[in-house]
Amino acid sequence: MRDETLFFSDCHLDPARPEVSATLVEFLDRRAVGAARIFILGDLFEVWLGDDMPTDGLEPVIDALARRAADSPTFFLAGNRDFLLGRGFADRVGLTLLDEPELLELGDARVALVHGDTLCTDDHDYQAFRAQVRQPAWQADFVAKPLPERQQIAAGLRRDSAAAMAQKTMEIMDVNDDAVGRCFAALGVDSIVHGHTHRPAVHRPAPGLTRYVLGDWNPGPSFLSWRASAGFELVDARV
Repeated sequence: MRDETLFFSDCHLDPARPEVSATLVEFLDRRAVGAARIFILGDLFEVWLGDDMPTDGLEPVIDALARRAADSPTFFLAGNRDFLLGRGFADRVGLTLLDEPELLELGDARVALVHGDTLCTDDHDYQAFRAQVRQPAWQADFVAKPLPERQQIAAGLRRDSAAAMAQKTMEIMDVNDDAVGRCFAALGVDSIVHGHTHRPAVHRPAPGLTRYVLGDWNPGPSFLSWRASAGFELVDARV
């Protein structure tokens, strides 16, 4: 009987980092075999500029993802790097697209799945940018541009982001405790699972509440497992 649900995020797949792709292929073809469900909570790719974007150098890991999705229902919730991943790619691979937040019941646990960036409310510049680029009109206009123009715009945004991050403290870029509390209260859950911050940990902000943070794959795997017999287990094998 399949009873394991797996969660991971922040692989940041990039042809320039083949070791991460290889690690994910091994995870999908070995560790994830037989999973009841798999949830990818954003930033699977380092950048995604539309479903017409070439995936040269990433085909082996995309094929592995398709193999696993054909056997285990696999769900994708967008991150800040790949929010333009659409139904074309999802249908090609066999992913089910999710809106944020996604609510689950796992045994007695009521669980909210988010990427995590919406909890980083102290980063006001980023939140303003996020609000803009998540607008359907902005996205439609962007993906209608020729791919070279999109690539040029994205390169400029990455340079600006890197320069801005260099001026920000780690505290500003981490989650805000009040935002986390509001998320628990608004959604009526006792567990939140997210990535984005690259700080894998298990936090218990109040009695009966747990926040599971997924790590990035740098390049070792970082994932969360849930089994009815064992509950949640955070596995972080990054090096």
